[in-house]
Amino acid sequence: MVFLRRTLLSRFMLLSAMLVLLLFVSSFWLPQGGVRDCGSAWQPCLSFFSQKPETPLVPGEWVDLDQAPPLLKDCPGQSFQARLLLQYLKSSMEDGDDVLLEPYLRSWDQLLNFMESLGTMVGFFSQKVKEKVVLIRALSLKLSAEDHGKRSPPDPSGLQTPAGSSGLKHGAYHSVRSMVEAELKGGVVNFSRRTDSGCRTLLRLHRSLLWLKLMLEGLAEGPDVDGRYKTPGELSRDAYRVALAPHHPWMLRQAAEFVFLALPDRRHFLQLVCVQSQRDAAPVLRIIIHALKLVHTQTQRILSEHKMLELP
Repeated sequence: MVFLRRTLLSRFMLLSAMLVLLLFVSSFWLPQGGVRDCGSAWQPCLSFFSQKPETPLVPGEWVDLDQAPPLLKDCPGQSFQARLLLQYLKSSMEDGDDVLLEPYLRSWDQLLNFMESLGTMVGFFSQKVKEKVVLIRALSLKLSAEDHGKRSPPDPSGLQTPAGSSGLKHGAYHSVRSMVEAELKGGVVNFSRRTDSGCRTLLRLHRSLLWLKLMLEGLAEGPDVDGRYKTPGELSRDAYRVALAPHHPWMLRQAAEFVFLALPDRRHFLQLVCVQSQRDAAPVLRIIIHALKLVHTQTQRILSEHKMLELP
């Protein structure tokens, strides 16, 4: 009995320590520094996680949303809807060589729903992503209000673009390219220290988008030579090591490993895209992955043109 009590107490203390650690480091979930910042005891270099540049894509034909229901259908009773995600991603690419910010952020609303459906542990991190989405919307509202000589209206949730806002529809924050050019012209972007610029904030979202894309690519893959599928936790960890770990301090990387262990099983992920089997999930996931890759590649190109891929 004494041994059992000690075992339970040890497990409770370990879980408590993990939660305290997550609370402490959750504010760093989105990348805060560049790979060039590594080399200290708190942030060792991760050269073996270096990411190869993506091959430029030609958008090609999108899935016809009028014919999508056989593959992408609404899932009753859940906040994440793959059909809406695809719709917003497609809309964000309607302006040729640019990315429209309003549908881009709306696609993040759906991705946040996806992240939050994975459990409380991931919720610590999704909150930091949500703050970045809110910040870009707030910056667009502020600039729009200043242009019209009015105070920016309150935005209690930060999610969904307010109906009366024109900042993300016609103003300087209309698209990624227009935001970059406007902030460079206004001296908002700083290449040597951290600022609350839309460009720096977008870069953090951009890296997290890659993490989600890589994780979904893993979910779409078949089994290995032994017939085993990687768990969502393993896939998320592998994607994290490529997309986000090189930009995170050592302590956060260790905390992230614990979070991935707490992710639900593969069946839960299949239910999020309204399918019952891996065979049915693969074509749905490939459609979403293709859309994410197009948006990520276009954003990468614009940020690279202006030397913004390593903003502090």
